[in-house]
Amino acid sequence: MDWGALRAREFPVTERWAYFDHAAVSPLPRRAGDVLRAWTLDQEQNGAVNWPAWERKLEGIRGDIARLIGANVDEIAFVSNTTHGIGLIAEGFPWRAGDNVVTAEEEYPSNLYPWMNLASRGVTLRRVPSREGRIWLRDLADAIDSRTRVLTISHVEFASGFRNDLDNLVELCQARGVALFVDAIQGLGPHVIDVSRTPIDFLAADGHKWLLGPEGAGLLYVRRDWIERLRPIGVGWHSVVGSYNAPENAFALKPNAQRWEGGSFNMAGLHALGASIGLILELGPETVSRRILAQADAVRACAEAAAWTVYGSREPDDCSGIVALERPGVDPSALARALRSRGVVVASRRGRLRVSPHVYNDGNDLERLAAGLRIS
Repeated sequence: MDWGALRAREFPVTERWAYFDHAAVSPLPRRAGDVLRAWTLDQEQNGAVNWPAWERKLEGIRGDIARLIGANVDEIAFVSNTTHGIGLIAEGFPWRAGDNVVTAEEEYPSNLYPWMNLASRGVTLRRVPSREGRIWLRDLADAIDSRTRVLTISHVEFASGFRNDLDNLVELCQARGVALFVDAIQGLGPHVIDVSRTPIDFLAADGHKWLLGPEGAGLLYVRRDWIERLRPIGVGWHSVVGSYNAPENAFALKPNAQRWEGGSFNMAGLHALGASIGLILELGPETVSRRILAQADAVRACAEAAAWTVYGSREPDDCSGIVALERPGVDPSALARALRSRGVVVASRRGRLRVSPHVYNDGNDLERLAAGLRIS
């Protein structure tokens, strides 16, 4: 793969920045920006005249998303963000008073608050702390009892970068009769998720991180055998099989995940996301994963050479595209600001410096990062 050519062709961000913050918000590849510019120009010049053509193209994007994660196209719904997808499942699940949900203590708030919001319905959330920089399967298993209905967890934890083993989680949940919800926003891209091989029940991810899309456009996966078992939330004109223009309003929900799509789409955002996912599919999801993980390994090496400590487990199966760094006496937030003044973009999360490279980062970017880490 000619990564240099890809960098020059698709990533204008590199003209100014050594960008290592893809776990927050990614810069758009040029092709996604082109789509946004084309949509804006069309709206300015034509209004809704070409709306049907834009809508028809969405089904191709839905198919690409299904291909990316090994799903059936009927199991994919467009959502505005990961939080939206989590909320649809949390609120639509067939709860009974006394049920509980198990999760990890260090989850991102969007995978905590929707489940905590169920307290008024008699559903409790059990939060399992991590130990030794990782989440242990046996600790999650110990928290599950006969009233546990859902285990909800991030594929990759946003602050530590620890990668949960989805195959082991599926095995645990199936043995206990528990549904598995995966917040995939920090895992999809650096890792290949194939729901046909790893039969999780639900998955949500926004596109603006590792998938290189814009904010406000994401995906929800609902395994086929759950579609009729969940209560549809946010139902609107797009949720039913009939036309909004029909003389009678016949309430017949679509027999697929589109019943959760409700109303009008973020048309521009979804098309831009489709362009970015198209790039990932062209490169090959496995190729993208190998490249990101290799870049993350390079970040770890340059950080350690600059006297930083890499937080968490170093086992290959535990690592991800996120590298969390510590150094006594260094304020990571202050350093992140100082690095940005030098053209290096990283983040500070939960008291650590967080570095998250992508496929287009190169040796020059790493040298700029290393130099910045040494200024501390």
